[in-house]
This record gives sequence, structure tokens and C-alpha cells, in this order.
Amino acid sequence: MKPLLIILSWIYAAVIAIRHRLYNWGVFKSYSFNIPIVCIGNITVGGTGKTPMAEMLISELSSSYTIAMLSRGYGRRTKGYHEVSCSDSYRDVGDEPLQVKLKFPEAVVVVSEDRVSAIERIQKEHPEVNLIIMDDGFQHRKVRAKVNIVILDATRPHESDRLLPAGRLRDLKSRLSAAHFFIVSKCSEQMSPLDRRLWRNNLRTIAYQKVYFSHIVPQSIEPVFYFEDREYVDYGSQVILLAGVGNPRPFIREAQVRFNVVEKMIVPDHHSYSMEDMKLLYDMLARHPRAIILMTEKDAVKLFRAKGLPERLRRAMYYQPIETRLMEGPDKDFTGNLIAEIEFKDENGERSRGKARGKRVNLDDNEI
Repeated sequence: MKPLLIILSWIYAAVIAIRHRLYNWGVFKSYSFNIPIVCIGNITVGGTGKTPMAEMLISELSSSYTIAMLSRGYGRRTKGYHEVSCSDSYRDVGDEPLQVKLKFPEAVVVVSEDRVSAIERIQKEHPEVNLIIMDDGFQHRKVRAKVNIVILDATRPHESDRLLPAGRLRDLKSRLSAAHFFIVSKCSEQMSPLDRRLWRNNLRTIAYQKVYFSHIVPQSIEPVFYFEDREYVDYGSQVILLAGVGNPRPFIREAQVRFNVVEKMIVPDHHSYSMEDMKLLYDMLARHPRAIILMTEKDAVKLFRAKGLPERLRRAMYYQPIETRLMEGPDKDFTGNLIAEIEFKDENGERSRGKARGKRVNLDDNEI
């Protein structure tokens, strides 16, 4: 089976390479807009932390810009353009867009599979918007973003990985040259300067590219459902873990440090929960009557409006909010550098950064 996967991976690589060439030659058209677009993407499948990064950008940039976030709304049952409201179901708009909307109700959040027409409609219906954050558009290339931020998972290095279906890469490693900023996500707080330098040397090929490192900071757990007489949950308590995210390992690892994990229910990313799932959770709770059910924030978004759940199950449900924080390193002032890149224009009012492409950066030996 493995040789077959490798052959299919070669075919996939050829198709992707031809597609990129057609965009480079102008056979396939890329569209530019008179509104800056910041694209958050990756070159792998699975969760690298794009949604927490989008939330961080909205939080950091909302004082300088009126922001709209554009997402495909992966896993939704609807089609076409839809502006997300706080009252929407995740089944109609996708779990991640709804999570962002609930955190930032004032932000315009739109889901659409046709990003070009969606951007045109956002400009028409929301003339006050002067910055669009586009989630997961790095591979598509139909929209030419002003800034590309590529997220790479420190727990799943890409260097030795293969393209689909033999590995987790969904794009060519050479496409990393199109990034303006790299965020190496889910780093250990004890990450050594040498490890950071290795990441920087592997990633940074163009003079203006910057590499940042981030780590996940768990916040105090929160109840999914409100009960006035809910008991306080202390560290060390028994927990049943529930996770439906692309890469649940950091969530599991952190929970095992802070709590006594007695059982786990791990489901695929963007999983739609059923009553059968809830019955399995209820059975786990029956086996561990003193435990709580601890889930990711993305899972809580799917369940906080669930109807027909037994009170015992609702009382047991908590979620783990997280915050993405950048770590200290040689590249400083991420927000300032990002704004400078968003606002950058040459003498003709256009980007000129691309002239540096293809030139390998020689990093100073003392730089970490």
C-alpha cells in the first residue's frame, strides 16, 4: 500500500506544480483588490492554529482597521455567500467562523467558497471595512493577498513530510517562498535558541521574510452551560476529554498535565455531533461520576445550543479557552511589522517586495 501512496503523491505533486505554473504564467488569473487582504494559511492538512491566529490578528488590528474575516466555512451544510451572525448554527456557517463571530460580535464574518465574489460583495455591502483577513486561502491563488502569513506546527515538522496522500503536505514546500511572515505554532515554552535558529534557517529564504514563534496559553476553563450552583473545578480533577480538532495532541498533552484524564473521546476535525455521541459521553460519565467533560472551544461552539441533553451531562461540560502568544525572538514587533507590510507601497503604489525572490538569506552566525 505504501508504494501506491507514494506514486499517488508524485501524481499529486505534478498536478500541483502544473497548476502553480499556470498561475505564474497568467493562464489562470489571480485577482487583486483595492483593499488589503491578509491571508492566513499553511501547507499541511490538519490543525496548525489558523483560527487562534485569526483571533489574535482581529484583537491586535481592530484599533487600526475595520476588519472583515472571510472563510470558506468548511463542513457547513449551506452553499454560497453567508454573513455570519451570533445566532447562526455551526452547521450552516462552520464551527470556526461561528467561534470567531461569538468572540468578536462587531467584526464582519463571511463564509463563501467563491472568495473573489465574496470580497466584492463585502466591499459593496460594508464600505467601512478596510482590511480583510482571509482564512486558508494560501493554496487557492485566485485572490492575490497583500500579506501571506503561513502557520507551521512545531509538533509536526514539515521538512521530512510527503505530499498527500502519502503524507500531510497539501502544497509544495517551494510555495513557502510566497510567505511574508511565518508563525511556528504550538512551540514549547522551553524551546531552545538553537531550535529556533534551525527553524529560521530552514524557512527564511527571502530578505523581507520574518519568522515568529508562538505557544498556546490555556486560560481558566469555562462551563458550556450556565448553572448558578455549579461546583468549582480544581486542577487534578478527573476529566473526560472531548476533542474534534485537526491536531488534538497539544490539547491532550496540556490536559494531562493539569488534570487526571480518565477517558478520551477523539473525533475527526469539523465533526457534527449526534445523540449517539452524547450517549457515549453519558456512559463515560456514568463510569466516572466525579469527572467533568473537558472539550476544546471549537467543540463547545457546536454544543452550547444543543437541545435535549440530560442535565447531568450539561452540568459536566466545560471547555478550555486558549490564547496564542508570540514568544520573544530576533524578529520583534509583529503587529508593527505586519501593519508596515499592509501599508507598504513602492513609488508606483504597488508592492515591490517580489524583486527579492530567489535570493537566499545568509543569517549572521550569532543570530538566534
